[in-house]
Amino acid sequence: MNKILRVDMTSLSTTTEPVPKEWACLGGRALTSTIVAKEVKPTCHPLGADNKLVFAPGLLSGTTAANSGRFSAGAKSPLTGTIKESNAGGLAAQMFGRLGIKALIIEGLPAGDNWYSLHVNKDGVSVAVETELIGQGNFAVVEALEKRLGKKTGVLTIGPAGEMKLLAANISVKDSDSKLRSHGRGGLGAVMGSKRIKFISIDDRDAPGIKPVDKETFTAAARAFAKAILEHPGTGQGLPTFGTAEMVNIVNEAGGLPTRNFTYGRYEGHEKISGETMRETIIERGGKPRHGCQPGCIIQCSQVYNDKNGTYVTSGFEYETIETLGANACLGDLDQIAAADYIMDDIGIDSIETSVAIGVAMEAGVLPFGDGEGVLRILREEIGRGTPLGRIIGNGTGNVGKAYGVTRVPVVKNQAIPAYDPRAIKGIGITYATSTMGADHTMGYAVATNLMGVGGGIVDPLKKDGQVELSRHLQIATVMLDSLGLCLFIGFPAADIPTCVPALMDMLNACFGLKLTPDWLGELGVTTLKTERAFNLAAGFTNKDDRLPDFFREPLAPHNAVWDFTDEEIDAFWNF
Repeated sequence: MNKILRVDMTSLSTTTEPVPKEWACLGGRALTSTIVAKEVKPTCHPLGADNKLVFAPGLLSGTTAANSGRFSAGAKSPLTGTIKESNAGGLAAQMFGRLGIKALIIEGLPAGDNWYSLHVNKDGVSVAVETELIGQGNFAVVEALEKRLGKKTGVLTIGPAGEMKLLAANISVKDSDSKLRSHGRGGLGAVMGSKRIKFISIDDRDAPGIKPVDKETFTAAARAFAKAILEHPGTGQGLPTFGTAEMVNIVNEAGGLPTRNFTYGRYEGHEKISGETMRETIIERGGKPRHGCQPGCIIQCSQVYNDKNGTYVTSGFEYETIETLGANACLGDLDQIAAADYIMDDIGIDSIETSVAIGVAMEAGVLPFGDGEGVLRILREEIGRGTPLGRIIGNGTGNVGKAYGVTRVPVVKNQAIPAYDPRAIKGIGITYATSTMGADHTMGYAVATNLMGVGGGIVDPLKKDGQVELSRHLQIATVMLDSLGLCLFIGFPAADIPTCVPALMDMLNACFGLKLTPDWLGELGVTTLKTERAFNLAAGFTNKDDRLPDFFREPLAPHNAVWDFTDEEIDAFWNF
C-alpha cells in the first residue's frame, strides 16, 4: 500500500500523498492512532473542524490471508473524548488494500448546508454533492448505490443517527451480501456526520492488488495459518457452530451475565436467547447458521437470522447485542432482539451503547423491563426521528443516567460496559477500566482466559490474582491483530496453537520482503497503546478516569462477587 488519500472538507479538495517512511510498517489501528495522535489536537471538540476521521486497512488486508479483512476507523471520540479506533468487517478493508491505499484522512468542515459523498477508486478520491440519499436509512443507501454505481461497489455509510450527530452513531460497512457491518463504538458516525459526508463509495476495478514478494513462501504460510485457525476448538468448532452467542450460557453459568441493568449475574430466561436456541431457530427458518463478516473468513461466526416466515431480519447477530437487550433489558425474545438489531443497523447506531442505554432508561421508569414492543417503538419513532427522548437515549448510556438521575450507570469514560459483569469476570473489568477508549470488551478479551482457558489455563475470574497482567498482555496482543487487519478471534489459535504466530510472521515477511520478528510485533502493540494514552493525557484524562462505577462494589448474586481492586492495583496496569 503506497498512498495516502486526504480530503479537506473545508476547501472540498483532495490530494494523494506518498506514505511517510515512519508509517511504512503501520496498518489498521496502529496507523489510525498514530495519525490521530500526530494530526489532531487532543483538546479539540470532536465534532469541530480540528478533528479528523481516518480509515485504514490492516497490513495483510487485500491479501489471501484468512480473516484479514478488518477495517479500522479512527478519530477523537465524541462519546468518550478519548482517542478512538473502531474495527469492522465487510468489504472495505480488502478493497482499500487492493487499491494500494494505506489510509484515507478526512479533515475540516464544509461551509453551508450541503451534504456530500466521497468516491474512492484507482485514481484516488473525489468529492460530490449528495441530495438523493440524505435522511435515508443505511439499507436504502446500499440498495440505491448498487443501482447507481454497480452491485460490486463498496460502501461506508451513516444513517439518520449520524446525520443528527448522536454520540452513539456508527459507520456502517457493506458486506458481501449487501448487508451491514459496523464501526460501532465511540460515535464515529457523528464525526462523519459533522463533516457532512453521507457515504463513501469504493470501486476497486483495475486495482493493482497486492503481489507478495515471495509468493511461494506466502502461500505456504497462509495455509499453515488457516490450518491453525481451524484446529483450535474455539475458532474451528464453537464459534462456527453457535456464533458469539455461545457465550450466553457460558457467562450465565459463571454468574457474570448482566441482568436487569447489572443488578444480577444470572438470567432465568437465558436458554431462550442462547446460541444453541439461536442456531436451532435459524436452521428451522432456512437462515444461515454460519456466515462470514468479511471475504476470506474461515471462522464464520456470523449468521443470517430470518423471521417466522423465512424473511431476512438481521445478520451478524452478536452476543453483546443479544445479552444487553435479552438479559440486561429482560426482553428474553430472540425475534424482538433481532428486530431491534435491524432497526439499529438501519438508523446507524451502536447496538451495544444503545441497548445498555435502554437498560438504564428502564431503571429510570421510561419503560418497563421486558417491554420489547416499547424498545422497538423507541428505536423507530424516538431515536430514528430525533425526538427529545430519542436524542437522550441516542447520545448514550451516560447521557441517559444524567438526564434521569440514575446512579446505576454502567460506563467507563462515558462508554457503556458491554455484556460481561466485571465483578464476576475480573479480567475484563481491568480491560474496561484501563482501555484507552472507554469500556470495550474487544480491547483485551480476558473472558477467553477467565472462562474458557485460552492461553494456557484459566485465570480464576472471581479472584484478582493475575488479572492486571492478563489484561495488559491481551490489550497489547489486540493492537497487533487490529493493526494487521485480523479478526479478534485469531487471538485464540495465536495463544494456543504453536504454529500460528510463526505462520503469521512468515506471511508478513514473505508479502513485503521484510525480516520482522514477533518481538517487533509486540513492540508495535506497546508503542500504540502508549501513543493512545499520551493523547488521552493531553486531552485532560488522568488515572482517576481508569475506574469502574461505584455500584460495582455492591455484591453480585449468585457469587456475591464485588469489584475489589484498589486504585494502586489498577494503576499498575501501565507499568510497562
